[in-house]
Amino acid sequence: MTDLNTDRLLLRRWRDSDLEPWAAMNADPEVREHLGDVLTRAESYVSVARYEADFARRDYGWWAVEVRATGEFIGFAGLDDIDDGLPFTGVEIGWRLARSAWGHGYATEAARAVLAYGFETLALPEILAVTTARNLRSQAVMRRLGMTTDPADDFDAPHAPGPLRPSVLFRIAPPRG
Repeated sequence: MTDLNTDRLLLRRWRDSDLEPWAAMNADPEVREHLGDVLTRAESYVSVARYEADFARRDYGWWAVEVRATGEFIGFAGLDDIDDGLPFTGVEIGWRLARSAWGHGYATEAARAVLAYGFETLALPEILAVTTARNLRSQAVMRRLGMTTDPADDFDAPHAPGPLRPSVLFRIAPPRG
């Protein structure tokens, strides 16, 4: 699996040193606000093992994101197959950052690198993004990336808790040219 570099970020495979800050992120109710319950340390560790297994099985997944200037782990960004049970299929882009990394443009910067990888390396015909209808911060990132949404594609996520069920679907096709 290839590392992805941006001006400020390194998207790379997971390291053991990422486990504690990852667990702390997933124990933060604000980070998990649009995702559901906070995760235990064990649940966070299991998720990293799953991400690494996904990388071993295919050419994409969730990269750990670090700030190049400091080496600080700040979250993840990447691509994943759409979960079963949703009213559409494909590959989705996503990101999750520690609160300390919010407001610096890191999500958009990391996502641009992921989109380029998805279109240029994987030759995906389309990349999707899914979030709750209430997650306006992520929707703003999706719009900055050039993704679009159609209210006809809005849906209720079947496995989400009540207030997190109303969801929106964004799409982007590869650039022409």
